[in-house]
Amino acid sequence: MSVIAERYRKVLAQVADAADIAGRRPSEVTLLAATKTAGPAEIAQAVAAGMHDLGENRAPEFTAKRALFPNEHWHFIGTLQTNKVKQVVGRADLIHSVDTLHLLRVIDRRAREVAVVQPVLLEVNVSSEATKHGMSLEEAEEAVALASDLPGVRVRGLMTMAPLAARPESVRWVFAECAQWLGRLQALHRDGVELTELSMGMTNDFAVAVEEGATIVRVGRAIFGR
Repeated sequence: MSVIAERYRKVLAQVADAADIAGRRPSEVTLLAATKTAGPAEIAQAVAAGMHDLGENRAPEFTAKRALFPNEHWHFIGTLQTNKVKQVVGRADLIHSVDTLHLLRVIDRRAREVAVVQPVLLEVNVSSEATKHGMSLEEAEEAVALASDLPGVRVRGLMTMAPLAARPESVRWVFAECAQWLGRLQALHRDGVELTELSMGMTNDFAVAVEEGATIVRVGRAIFGR
């Protein structure tokens, strides 16, 4: 068994333990391998170990790695510049990082040009950190309202990033509040908007995120190292 396979199994076990603590089924959580630091050989090992949901942060790397592994589920998880939208729309199974209304409109326009409906998540800045991208709750409410009139996009839920912290417990509130935000947005009952996904938690804090309702965790270092 490869080192990456061993790490993958360890992370899966941690996800299962966290789900059990929360009274959830492990199958409710998608473990997404964040490939930012991984080369083709490492990604191949991850796929061989059973990882089929892969996420990349930058559009050029997303395009190159997806071309090498076209049969996997590729997510775009980094900041998406509007001039890179053409490289991602129609190729990503899910875009996690829609952080402005303008970007939502640009994705919709491109999706209609290539005759697809692009699933997306709204990136929200729950912790209100100036250094982080993401919408406020009010902006997310406006985005959900807008999305019901955009045929090229389907908003599936929210993504957030917690502040870096030595103790994962200290950022639990971020994940709990993000789950509350999702509930408030679900209550809007907008046509064509089905909010079911919470993408939150990375190597440092994914177990706490699962306990608070994450449906997708984005794990890189715990699987690929460095």
